[in-house]
Amino acid sequence: MSMEKLLYFLVLTSFSHAFGQTDMSTKAFVFPKESDNSYVSLKAQSTKPLKAFTVCLHVYTELSLTRGHSIFSYATKKQSNEILIFWSKGRGYTLTVGGPEVLFETSEVTAPVHICTSWESASGIVEFWLDGKPRVRKSLQKGYTVGTEASIILGQEQDSFGGGFETNQSLVGDIGNVNMWDFVLSPDQINTVYAGGTFSPNVLDWQALKYEVHGEVYTKPQLWP
Repeated sequence: MSMEKLLYFLVLTSFSHAFGQTDMSTKAFVFPKESDNSYVSLKAQSTKPLKAFTVCLHVYTELSLTRGHSIFSYATKKQSNEILIFWSKGRGYTLTVGGPEVLFETSEVTAPVHICTSWESASGIVEFWLDGKPRVRKSLQKGYTVGTEASIILGQEQDSFGGGFETNQSLVGDIGNVNMWDFVLSPDQINTVYAGGTFSPNVLDWQALKYEVHGEVYTKPQLWP
């Protein structure tokens, strides 16, 4: 192999290691302990601004009994809380879009839970589904556009672009089946996703995931059905 080809190979290898594309179908990321430096960075397939989105995922943690924690953190350089799914102790799940948030009251959850949440700019309507069951729709940030070139992180909450982590907001537990679309899934589509189907996610695709692990995070078989 010539020196030029060898260097090209090494560059490709280095790049693929950083954000390799992996089928995570039966796997989950496991965050075994509190930290301010263990997280997973996800690379979006689409880089265009978002006028709508749907995020679906599984999460399994006992933290709802003890403290708040980040579930999904999407930051841009202009707005660290561009999209944030967060558990707020004693309140429930919050969805943030561009800074403001709405609350979906929920009692403590210790079993694996499936979450789907969607938002659209045209109406400002937010939907939040837990284990295939919808909560009452709410309104948030009508007319807003979610920025692009995002830092998307699992396991930590971003107070700045790609950083500003706090131990008491970290996730301890498992997260998986993280998919994201640039449109609002219909109720039938969300029920299909909850049942294990998919609709070609075009922002984040768990079956072709580009990610990078930082700190103490492990990839293990999923514990939910």
